[in-house]
Amino acid sequence: MIVIDASSLAKYVLHEDNWRDVGSFIKMKRPLYSIDHIVKEVGNSIWKHCYLRKVISREEALKLYRALMRLFQTKAIIIESEEKYLNTAMQIGLDYGATLYDSLYLAQAQEYGELLTSDERQTKIAVQLNIRVHFVT
Repeated sequence: MIVIDASSLAKYVLHEDNWRDVGSFIKMKRPLYSIDHIVKEVGNSIWKHCYLRKVISREEALKLYRALMRLFQTKAIIIESEEKYLNTAMQIGLDYGATLYDSLYLAQAQEYGELLTSDERQTKIAVQLNIRVHFVT
């Protein structure tokens, strides 16, 4: 099973470079997995594009947010509580110098075996943890 992190999901939702590559994973017959924190991280990315960067309108931001939520409602992405992974994530963060936020995805991917990310640093740590990585630039 593949864990998707916020860097890749934000890329997909905001149609950033190579977003279709992420989309090919989302459209697979099997669901992706993630932690509940991803909703806040990707939602914040949408907010930044609208409120701070002013590259999308308020209406577009709300449309993107609804599309994000549909991914969870339709079970294209299965959400698990981050609480389950906090202890392992803290250890990963301390061992590899990763933020707790990033380490949560790594801890979940350690359990499931694969990670879909667009974060180069996270990719390097995942490889060190023997996690199979799908890196989308």
